[in-house]
Amino acid sequence: MSHFTCVSRIFSYSVLVTHSIPVVDMVGVGLNATDTIIRLPHFPAFNSKVEFRVCEVHPGGQVASAVTACSRWGLKARYVGKIGDDSYGKLQRAEMKKSRIEAHWAIAPDCQSQSSFILVDEQTGERTVLWKRDARLELLPEDIQKEWVIRSRLLHLDGHDCAAASAAARWARGAGIPVTADLDNLYPGVEVLLESVDFAIVSREFPGRLLQEDNLFQSLPRLAQRFGCKLAAATLGEEGVLAWDGSKFHYSPAFDIKPVDTTGAGDIFHAAFAFGLLRGDKLPDLLAFSCAAAGLSCTGPGARGGIAPVDKIEQLVRQAARRPAAYSEKKLRAAGKVK
Repeated sequence: MSHFTCVSRIFSYSVLVTHSIPVVDMVGVGLNATDTIIRLPHFPAFNSKVEFRVCEVHPGGQVASAVTACSRWGLKARYVGKIGDDSYGKLQRAEMKKSRIEAHWAIAPDCQSQSSFILVDEQTGERTVLWKRDARLELLPEDIQKEWVIRSRLLHLDGHDCAAASAAARWARGAGIPVTADLDNLYPGVEVLLESVDFAIVSREFPGRLLQEDNLFQSLPRLAQRFGCKLAAATLGEEGVLAWDGSKFHYSPAFDIKPVDTTGAGDIFHAAFAFGLLRGDKLPDLLAFSCAAAGLSCTGPGARGGIAPVDKIEQLVRQAARRPAAYSEKKLRAAGKVK
């Protein structure tokens, strides 16, 4: 065992290097962000003034928040991402350390880390995101070591830096490690990335943008077939989630929860999906657990303020009411037969 201090792109602190990198339950490769949450009594009209209630700074980012949730639920977690050498970057490093996550950072000098201003309407809990990401924050394939990926039981990605994500996904696929992806936009290279994704859980709009087909009963099977995904699913916000497993549709309505702040709900849904997948949950239970985790995440501030303990999530699944179903069992069966 040797000890050294890294001062280049990957680490900003001293590390112990052993002959074998430890195996973790899950590794996340992707975005982190620092969110300034501005709570408003109502969303402002154009050319108006509104006094805000509270302004707070919280850590966020799709993959970083998902990894944090999994760590809080007891999984051994690893994170790979990129930051600037500013106060926001220091916040991200501190939060990962506090959460006992093995973090590997590429650092862009003289660069501001990704940040967002998020306007939260207190009447509904819905949010509007204003974000900025310097092009120098792009995570590159050479920023990732293969061992960080293959020494894990699951890889979770987003589609923002597709070249790096695709490299990681190919390594995972070659090692027989399941790959989950949180995709919400058509970033360059996303189709190449999808070829190595096992569980594609996307935004409601993503399949239509990619395949020019807005009907999810048509686009989700096409997505799975074209790219060879084991599961293609779309999160539907307050309507829950719709999934295609290659032979039938599965639908889980959202839970009836009064939201305080919907920031990061999708991130926590993906975290819960990864968590449940690793413990061997059956798909219907897995979708319900993920919806419950996402719903509870909306009861706290910011992307991570509402991460609930596993027992509280499971209690919600057992006892809480659901929102009205967007699709009937009859509709799901009929749509599945058409495929």
